Amino acid sequence: MRNFARTPLLILGLAETAILFSSVYVAAFVLYGELTAAERSLGPLMPRALVVAGVLLISLTSMGLYQFHQRFFYHEALVRILGGVIAGGIALAAIYYVIPSVRMSRTMTAVASGYALALLLLLRLYVGKIGNENIFRRKTLIYGAGERAARITALRRGADRRGFKIVGQIATLCDTNVANSGKLTLNGTTMVDMALQLGADEIVVAMDDRRGNLPIRQLLDCRLRGIEVIELVEFLERETGKIWINLVQPGWLVFSQGFRLSKFRYFNKRLVDIAVSSTLLIVASPVMLLIAIAIKLDDGLRDPILYRQERVGRNNELFNILKFRSMHVDAEADGEAVWAAENDPRITRVGAILRVSRLDELPQLLNVFRGQMSLVGPRPERPQFVERLRELLPYYSERHTVNPGLTGWAQLHYNYSGSTEETLEKLQYDLYYVKNHSLLLDLLIILQTVEVVLWGKGAR
Repeated sequence: MRNFARTPLLILGLAETAILFSSVYVAAFVLYGELTAAERSLGPLMPRALVVAGVLLISLTSMGLYQFHQRFFYHEALVRILGGVIAGGIALAAIYYVIPSVRMSRTMTAVASGYALALLLLLRLYVGKIGNENIFRRKTLIYGAGERAARITALRRGADRRGFKIVGQIATLCDTNVANSGKLTLNGTTMVDMALQLGADEIVVAMDDRRGNLPIRQLLDCRLRGIEVIELVEFLERETGKIWINLVQPGWLVFSQGFRLSKFRYFNKRLVDIAVSSTLLIVASPVMLLIAIAIKLDDGLRDPILYRQERVGRNNELFNILKFRSMHVDAEADGEAVWAAENDPRITRVGAILRVSRLDELPQLLNVFRGQMSLVGPRPERPQFVERLRELLPYYSERHTVNPGLTGWAQLHYNYSGSTEETLEKLQYDLYYVKNHSLLLDLLIILQTVEVVLWGKGAR
């Protein structure tokens, strides 16, 4: 059920994978007249098709084209597709150099690229035309019409309502502040009959007071008739990609699926962190050298290149995070910890460029290599802020059960937090990651971080 809301993206991804895979065969047919003649000349086409489809799919994913909570117009999707195909083409050129057996000629590559690009754009145009229809949306019946149920109807962003369509809302006796207009009542009708009449795929239980009022028998009948029953917190988590703290009870954290970190998962995560961070440190070393020179020339030869600051890591252990210095040396001359802000006057000219491009965080690859951080996880915060936030925000400590990360789920979905209210919003995304983290989710976050860098979205 959790993945049903993402079915349109899954179908779209499979369709575009088929287009990318078939592009090699189409190009071979166009140039050689028949596939057997092409394979006699080139060798097997299957490995080439797999490489092309795999590389270009990863490239398109890194452009944010398969992000469920993303919403952009067709012209922006067009730019992202073009960028993804170009970036994928560069990656393929490097692969062809290393693995000559899967290489294709320039003419064949051009034909395959033209075919794939044309069909991808046409498919996205078609999807954009039907995107506002309800073909792929779950038909949702809300059981409750009070304050809790209002959290669903208050979702304004189109991306947050992309996976469902409200077909009805049943008022109950235990709801508060119920507006009568448009609300349904059972009035002797069974819930299963009403759900079937409305064509509902699922029922969201959103009563204000469930104690002694939950119609267990009727909800069970609905499940037995193939209608899913889902609790409000889980529904909102599925649709918005965050855990709504103000709706969560401690028991939900204990009994809900997730919030697990096995030794096997930790070992795999650590292995990936070591391999990727060491590789990136080697590849990025020339860029890091140029950045160091730029900082010295911009802000003085005597001032330090790196900035060290104490942060809270996994299990509340303290460590010094490393960054290229983007602020003046006396940014906190009075010793008072201050939240960074957009257009912060303490930022240097080179620092402004580093922050926009995220290059100031390259030295944190050393923190990842040492095991103090991970590639993906909640952003580490300063001890002074953590102590204060623990008192103000429920479940804030739970974000420290995993390693902090260079990038994370919250950074992809929310802008820079400079206040307690904004930190609460980011915490809800962090808790979603702590609950659902996996190797696949880490991979998707890493790929979509490329989108954050390229398109200037997320945390700064």
